[in-house]
Amino acid sequence: MTRARAAAWVYAAVTCVSCRTSPAERPFVPGDAIVAAGERISIGVPVVLWTDPGGYDAYRAAPDGALRYRPGRAIAADERGEVREQELAELQQAIELFVVHYDACGTARACFDVLERRGLSVHFLLDIDGTLYQTLDLRETAWHARKANPRSVGVEIANIGAYAPSDPSSPLRTWYAVDAAGTRIRLPQELEDGGVRTPGFVGRPARPAPVRGVIQGQEREMYALTREQERALAHLASGLCALFPRIAPEAPRDARGRIVDRALGPEEFAAFRGILGHYHVTTEKVDPGPAFDWEAFLARVRALAPTP
Repeated sequence: MTRARAAAWVYAAVTCVSCRTSPAERPFVPGDAIVAAGERISIGVPVVLWTDPGGYDAYRAAPDGALRYRPGRAIAADERGEVREQELAELQQAIELFVVHYDACGTARACFDVLERRGLSVHFLLDIDGTLYQTLDLRETAWHARKANPRSVGVEIANIGAYAPSDPSSPLRTWYAVDAAGTRIRLPQELEDGGVRTPGFVGRPARPAPVRGVIQGQEREMYALTREQERALAHLASGLCALFPRIAPEAPRDARGRIVDRALGPEEFAAFRGILGHYHVTTEKVDPGPAFDWEAFLARVRALAPTP
C-alpha cells in the first residue's frame, strides 16, 4: 500500500462512520492505532494520526521547502540508491530501538512548532494529557537522535525538562505551581491552552516535588511526567516491542544491573537493542531526565505484553 493510499484509507475510516451527521454533531474521537508501513496496529490508548483533524503532519515540508525526515529506512534503497516503500516485515528487521526524549517545550504543539522550524521530526509526540500524536508512518526515518535514527522510533514527551538545581533561569519555577490539590503544571500565558486536547485539563506530575539525579555526571532536577503520560507511554512502548521483536522491553544496564546514566560507547550502542533515553545516544543530552522512573516504566511495559 502506498503512503497516499494509506493516508486516504485512514482518513476514510475515521470519517465515514459519522458521515450522516453535521460537523457540529460529530466531534472527532481518536482511534487507538499507530501506523507502520501503511498498516494500523492497535495499542490500547488514543492516537491522533497526522491525517486526523488536529494532527501534526511531519510530511509537511520545512519552511525552506526541504524534507524534515528521510523517506524510508536504510534497508529500502535499491541498486540505484533510490528509496522504495517497505513492507512491514522489512521494517521488523530494521527497527530495533525506541528512543525516549523530553521535549523541553512543555506541550506537544510547542514541540512540533520547534521541530518544524529546525527542519527536524519525530514519530510521536506525547502531550501532558496523555494524548499521543503520530506525525509520520514508522517506515520513515525521523530526524530526532542522530546516529540512532536509521534503526529507531522516537517519542518526544511534553515536559519542560531538567536543569541544574542552582540555575536561576530554570523554568521549573514558573511552569509549576501548588494549589489545594497539590502540584500542577502552569502553562505560560503566551501558550494559552497549549493545544491540549482535553478541555480544562489540569496536568499534575506523578510526584509532587522535583526529582534530583545525576546524568552524564551532571546533577539535574525536574518534575515527573503526568500519570496520563506514564500510562500512554507504557502502552506505546509495549505496542512497539510487540510489533518490532528486535526492540526488547529493556534499557541499557551496567555490570551491576543498574540503568546506565551516561551515553553508551560505540560498541555498546551498536550492540544494544531495546528502549533507551536520548542521553544514551549522545553525551550532549540528559533527557528523559532524572525524574524518569526507568524501572517502573519497564515493569509497566512488560505487564502490558500480549500473552503468548
